Amino acid sequence: MRQSSRHAPSRLAAAAVVCATSLASTTPSFAQDGTFALRLLTPETALKAAQAALASCRASGFQVSVAIVDRGGTTQVLLRDRFAGPHTVTIATDKAWTSVTMRQDTLALAKLSEGGEMSGLRHFPRVVAVGGGVPIEAAGAILGGIGVSGAPGGAADAACADAGIEAIVDDVTF
Repeated sequence: MRQSSRHAPSRLAAAAVVCATSLASTTPSFAQDGTFALRLLTPETALKAAQAALASCRASGFQVSVAIVDRGGTTQVLLRDRFAGPHTVTIATDKAWTSVTMRQDTLALAKLSEGGEMSGLRHFPRVVAVGGGVPIEAAGAILGGIGVSGAPGGAADAACADAGIEAIVDDVTF
């Protein structure tokens, strides 16, 4: 019995799909994946870091604001101690944002941008080249940033930020 010719193209197409599928699964892929996974801080982890940074500054007698931003620079947590100046809210947030977008701590950025070619960075909106902004990293990935403002000097702000990161190290290492 002869098969109808109208089924021949669909069998040919099915064979082509099987062939293409088997080739795709046996040949190495040189194209990048179409998606990727991100690791982000949970609100609880971000809050824990901010509270630890605030406690560290308080223990040293400093009234500060602490901001945590996610890896895209969006604020997750903001804490302002009762006597911290109103300007510290914006500065802490921008320090955290700067540390994430520049992928380095703002104390190092301050030294890097003191003069010469990199000094122009200081003129961009939101870039704060003063210590106190530190990226939060784990396994080579930036998860967010922490910014502290209000202590006497960038080094003191940075020490409080480091205390905040230290409080969550076990929560974010992988």
